[in-house]
Amino acid sequence: MYTSLEKAAKIFSRLSEKESLELMLGRLSTNASPSNVQLPKNDYTQASIAQRVEALGPISTESLTQHNDLSDLDLLKGSIENFVGYTQVPTGIAGPIRVNGSEDQCDVFVPLATTEGALVASYHRGAKATLLSGGISTVCLTEGVKRSPLFGFETIELGIRFLMWVTQVKDEFKTIVSNTTGHGRLNDVQFNIEGNNIILTFEYLTGDASGQNMVTICTNAICQFLISNTPIQPKYWYVESNYSGDKKASTLSFTSVRGKKVTAECVVKEDVLEQVLKTSASAVSEYWRSSTVSVIQTGSIGAQGHFANGLTALFMATGQDVACVSEAAVGVTRMEKCNENDLYVSVTLPNLIVGTVGGGTKFPTQRECLAIMGCLGSGKARKYAEICAALLLCGELSIASALAEGHFTSAHQSLGR
Repeated sequence: MYTSLEKAAKIFSRLSEKESLELMLGRLSTNASPSNVQLPKNDYTQASIAQRVEALGPISTESLTQHNDLSDLDLLKGSIENFVGYTQVPTGIAGPIRVNGSEDQCDVFVPLATTEGALVASYHRGAKATLLSGGISTVCLTEGVKRSPLFGFETIELGIRFLMWVTQVKDEFKTIVSNTTGHGRLNDVQFNIEGNNIILTFEYLTGDASGQNMVTICTNAICQFLISNTPIQPKYWYVESNYSGDKKASTLSFTSVRGKKVTAECVVKEDVLEQVLKTSASAVSEYWRSSTVSVIQTGSIGAQGHFANGLTALFMATGQDVACVSEAAVGVTRMEKCNENDLYVSVTLPNLIVGTVGGGTKFPTQRECLAIMGCLGSGKARKYAEICAALLLCGELSIASALAEGHFTSAHQSLGR
């Protein structure tokens, strides 16, 4: 990243309006004095929670702590440390969305947790338009969650010799995984060579869990086997090389899969476009072409309008790992005129890291939101992923219609202020 010297001078000038630059720079020096205020040890008891709240000082935490009556505090283990209370996010409902899915056919209400005005209304409008057009067809195409350990050697030769040995013992890997987890299984192993570094990528099927912890534990077990048995010891190794695409948008994941890859489509009828969305197929398809050319010029991975909006709101409501929106929001939207005056809309998401068991799905409000969608518990993760795609199609359709007709600003003025 670069900034011109002219801009830098303006920045320094603005900073100096508030206080002396020397005073500000002085605060950047290291302060070795420890704080007198320390949080008590991480523990899941009412007493330790009260001590942590007290350590925060006189600031009111009444709203944070008013729901600290969870009957089983052990439920917090594995999800939060230094717990003090709950951050409440308003939750609304969009729908029903008619999902004609490979997993299920249903009319589903979708809970969305957000503080952005107009967001729920926009998805709700898209849901109405697609429902009146017969619904959204969805297919979960493929699955796979990756973990990519790296092994570093003195030379390329030693790295290749190690890789040759790995090919001889690869049949042991599935047994190691089956002995480590009862829910996941190893699906594929790939490799990448960069100089004297060998990256092995293990791809797993993780059932109804999002699976990040599962694949880490299983991969570590395989790595321990490799290190204990290889005749060619690496100089160093790491259970994750930053190659798997975890919590980041990457071209590699975009062109393969990370989590679940889902595609969805709907043909929105001419009269629905006119009556519900106040637009036409010609106007929306023209906006889509223009916006796609624009987003390509930014270097974006994929081409879509606002996948992150719907995913973040849905993830918060249903106990997903919200940070996975960074990769899950990568995808492609397509809109084109068909049947003379109807509109074909499709979305494809190759990186949906989602689950209906484990993680944050165990908490009461998250379980209720999953139950609203018919996605609570085992056997529901693929259905949940297909609903994600259907939801995002509704959002893409609604925002494109608003922008095509110049309604975007007025909607946010009336609902978002």
